[in-house]
Amino acid sequence: MTKQADLITEFLDKKTIDSLSVFLNKEKGYESSADAIAAAFGFGKGFSKMKEEAVEKLVSSFKNNLTLLIQKTWVEKSDIALKDQLLYQLDVFLSNKSWKDNYVLFLQLINQAVFLMFGQKPDTPDFAEYTLRIDPEFGIFWWYISNLPPKTEWSEEKCRLAMLLGMYFLANY
Repeated sequence: MTKQADLITEFLDKKTIDSLSVFLNKEKGYESSADAIAAAFGFGKGFSKMKEEAVEKLVSSFKNNLTLLIQKTWVEKSDIALKDQLLYQLDVFLSNKSWKDNYVLFLQLINQAVFLMFGQKPDTPDFAEYTLRIDPEFGIFWWYISNLPPKTEWSEEKCRLAMLLGMYFLANY
């Protein structure tokens, strides 16, 4: 068991932890697992059944909050181009209507934004433990994101739910 897996049990119950595995591995019937993960991010009931109006509002909040996080993050001069590139990629991401086609770009956006925010590469082994210790809420989010597969052949709906979970956290961070 990794340090992250050991440490996450201090912040989440077994049912929520198991929900991630169910969500990742089931082709159908994963909605209640997505709801459990959303609850860990502070969402009430019925995340997987969110109406289209609520999804549009969530995507808008995600865009506004991520844009603000990117713009307000202080970076070294050498990383200014990365900020500009990230803002451009965010616009590209939001203009594409296919959740499935956007999945890889979504993970790239999140990883690059987290790199800007924390100043260290999020794929290093100790990063997950670091985030859980300094900001448990963000650490739970990172536990979720870092367990998503880098590429997937999931359905459009499953990709949508996976990304909306991440968006929900960042829209409210």
